[in-house]
Amino acid sequence: MTTNALHEWARAYLLSDELSVKFAPPPPPSITDNDPIATACPALRPGRPREFTRIERAEKSPKAGALRDPKKRAWLFHTFMHHELQAAELMAWAIVAFADTPAAFRRGLASILLEEVRHMVLYREALEALGCALGEFGVRDWFWQRVPAAKGPAEFCAVMGLGLEAANLDHSMRYARWLREAGDERGADLQTLIGEEELPHVRFALHWFKRFAGDTDFATWCAHLPPPLSPVLLRGLPLDVERRARAGMDPSFIEQLASVRFDPKAPRS
Repeated sequence: MTTNALHEWARAYLLSDELSVKFAPPPPPSITDNDPIATACPALRPGRPREFTRIERAEKSPKAGALRDPKKRAWLFHTFMHHELQAAELMAWAIVAFADTPAAFRRGLASILLEEVRHMVLYREALEALGCALGEFGVRDWFWQRVPAAKGPAEFCAVMGLGLEAANLDHSMRYARWLREAGDERGADLQTLIGEEELPHVRFALHWFKRFAGDTDFATWCAHLPPPLSPVLLRGLPLDVERRARAGMDPSFIEQLASVRFDPKAPRS
């Protein structure tokens, strides 16, 4: 089996079941396009620390008024922490699944992985500040149930960067407002920070999606979403038009995404 240093680093992070590794991976090794191309491993799935309990269905996210309850806010931060963990793992997965992609793409994935880990740490701190511990709530691997259906790097960029991470621009704006209304300034500031730090992730996905798919128009994006995902599941309402524009999305793309209507017959989970 052919391998290289970054491939092994990503594989080790993905497969680890130790909290110490998930929350503090070592720095990624540098690679160039002259390094050996590793053997792709798209079938790999994550190891998960025993502190996490997987559940099939999560409770519905709390609405604005419910966030006055510290326990509801703790559940929210725990859920968001797990979203960041899945995102970090999926960056590692993409490194090992799409081993023949340009080194710059894989280096970028490793860099984003570390930023997702930093967000995990921030959410863990917010959770603990509310008197709750990691693992106190069950978690659902929704990202893992969908993203690995990507057959190539274009599909991965479509669903992960232009889908889930772009949607977080919308979600973080809404939750920042709700947390502020609930009197949690620290939580609101954290949502604002993470929303801003998603911007370069979306720009990265836009750049590489165009490289892999040839265009970044709405129809091309939709054509690269792994079934059964649809655009309506990959946005928050209202859209954060200003942030999406700053991330590089074309106004026509944003307008078409905003106009998508929910289909009650389409799969939702």
